[in-house]
Amino acid sequence: MEVMFDRVAGLDVGKDSVTVCVRTPGPRGGRRSVTRTFKTMFGSLRVMRDWLVETGVTIAAMESTSTYWKPPFYCLEEVMEVWLLNAAHMKAVPGRKSDVRDAEWIAQLLEHGLLAPSFVPPPEIRRLRMLTRYRDQLMGDRVREIVRLELMLEDASIKLSSVVSSLKTVSARAMLTAMIDGESDPLRLADMAKGKLRRKIPDLAQALTGHFDANHARLARSMLRRLDLVEQALAELDAVIVDACRPWQRQIELLQTIPGVGPKVAQVIIAETGGDMSRFPTAAHLAA
Repeated sequence: MEVMFDRVAGLDVGKDSVTVCVRTPGPRGGRRSVTRTFKTMFGSLRVMRDWLVETGVTIAAMESTSTYWKPPFYCLEEVMEVWLLNAAHMKAVPGRKSDVRDAEWIAQLLEHGLLAPSFVPPPEIRRLRMLTRYRDQLMGDRVREIVRLELMLEDASIKLSSVVSSLKTVSARAMLTAMIDGESDPLRLADMAKGKLRRKIPDLAQALTGHFDANHARLARSMLRRLDLVEQALAELDAVIVDACRPWQRQIELLQTIPGVGPKVAQVIIAETGGDMSRFPTAAHLAA
């Protein structure tokens, strides 16, 4: 089989170590393999990188194992072409032998051009992606905390969420704060409604009639405090993301012309695609 790349490296990456097989031209037209194992600490990875450069390796490949691939990938991408391989695609390659070490097998497939790399965004997109994905996690934290608050209120027979649109509204927050501070009169609590919600004062009074005790108050105070922290973190993160998105401001504006796409969705699209859809032959290639 024809050799497409003369000097290659296959990496089998784990949490604490990475096994590297280097394949280079050998005597009489054959191929030579040298395998070494390195720790995944930054200093050891630099030693690995220096060895590969000295050996003349121009391209390396590794499977996308959890997030363990990131340190060696980021270390090597500065000095050579690096391919990240989809584990499912690797299993689909025919002819794999059980007695061949993973690193050597990757190197053999790579030298013959039998592998296809996954898209790994450039550093500036990776930084933006890390920000937008963390925002998604914080938004999930906010939802979970609101659900906990609602379940706790149900335990106290308080049906506030059945009347207000959200427990995050100004009116709902005022009522909850008053209940935590000891107010128990449903009519006084309902009278804290603002705007259009005042039309529902009778319903609110019924919803706020229950057995909200000191234990419920302690839990509600803690939950609202956690919600405040999440909201503050989200506000700060939104500002950071807006600043990080400035190089793609024109693309973000164009994306928002699509019905249903707002600023946050547009930011996520840029973070996940890098603004270049030609890298993804099909929708399935967008999964990361």
